[in-house]
Amino acid sequence: MRFVALYFVIIFSFCQFGFSQNDLNYYISAAKVNSPLIQDNKNQSAAAKIEAERIKAVYTKPQVTFMGSLSFSPIISQDSGKTKLVFSPSDAIKYVGYDIAASNGGVYMGLINVNQPLFNNSKYKTAAEQALIGARINENNIQISGHDIEKIVGDQYILCFQDMKQIDYLNNLIELIKEQKTSVTKLAEDGLLKQSDMLLVNIEYQTQLNMLNYYNAVYKRDLMDLNILCGINDTSYVAIKDINLAVNPNITFSKFTEKFRLDSLNLVASQKIFELKYKSQLSAFGNAGLNGVYVPTLPNRFGMSAGLNFTVYIFDGKQKSLNQKKTDILIKSTQAYKSNFVTQNTIRKSKLLTEISSLEARMAIASAQLKDYKQLLEFYKKELMTGQQSVVLYITTVKGLATLQRDYVLMQTNKQLLINTYNYWNW
Repeated sequence: MRFVALYFVIIFSFCQFGFSQNDLNYYISAAKVNSPLIQDNKNQSAAAKIEAERIKAVYTKPQVTFMGSLSFSPIISQDSGKTKLVFSPSDAIKYVGYDIAASNGGVYMGLINVNQPLFNNSKYKTAAEQALIGARINENNIQISGHDIEKIVGDQYILCFQDMKQIDYLNNLIELIKEQKTSVTKLAEDGLLKQSDMLLVNIEYQTQLNMLNYYNAVYKRDLMDLNILCGINDTSYVAIKDINLAVNPNITFSKFTEKFRLDSLNLVASQKIFELKYKSQLSAFGNAGLNGVYVPTLPNRFGMSAGLNFTVYIFDGKQKSLNQKKTDILIKSTQAYKSNFVTQNTIRKSKLLTEISSLEARMAIASAQLKDYKQLLEFYKKELMTGQQSVVLYITTVKGLATLQRDYVLMQTNKQLLINTYNYWNW
């Protein structure tokens, strides 16, 4: 059993110090690189910028199209007392078929058309504005997603840090008990202590070894969860570096509120796009090609035409003013959300700072108690060797130290979690 316990401790020590250690920045960087949400927002931002270029083409570039049409409207002519099928009638009087005035016997057309919007630069800028705001919204989402990753990965890293500290304390405690176990065993063999004392120390030694095994398993589990969060394909036993987060200075402008500002700008841009249809539209057009209705004369029916198109809205039931009212109401909702967030966040940060301060006071007391416990154990160890102290009291004190150490680690962890949360909201 001694060999197994010693082997376990040696293996863990090798794992802890024999391999390179990873810090919090390593895991945060990996999580950001592997985040599909961040990658999606990057793609959406790039797509929005391309959309702005497409809109520019719609509003300012000429549209060139080809239009072809070929149709036949033959008739059955009965002129001159003869019945015959005529494919390209021009002057038939008595016939069966479509009215020549309406069909002209057919349509033969192949035209190149060019349509060029005029004086549309301001419209283009208005229409492209929303696409560019969409790109800014996605870029802001990238920052928020990255910040969320820092918080989530940080919390999981702190849990791993808690496991590591518990393991460190247990290793030190096991070494302490192991040293005392050797002394008690020797005294029991010499008849200076009872066999029950030796068994009592051995039981406590096995208890702490069992706790070490437990926390190693917990650390392995939490480390795997950390790798899952970060998208790291690694199942090896890796030690992490210590973490000691500090409270960031209080900020005056929260980056969280940028979302509300961009939402308002997006609503304004949507209103401007809605109002584009109320602006007059002037465009030039031209075409060239074949356009005829009578086959024998088709070689002479190649030509061209050009002109201007002009459109303007006159009345549509006051839709413009109604849509403006709707936009104003939605902007008020966005402003209300922003105001509520600022109020809640101010109180939230103050609450977190109070909790951190209270926890630091408790940690100071616990730290002093740990020093007293360690000094007390040194006294007990000497007294135990001279028979002035009982093994039961020594083991009771060891258990008290183990409990206080676990509580102190929890307080350390909770402080780091609180600081991580505060820094998340203080952004």
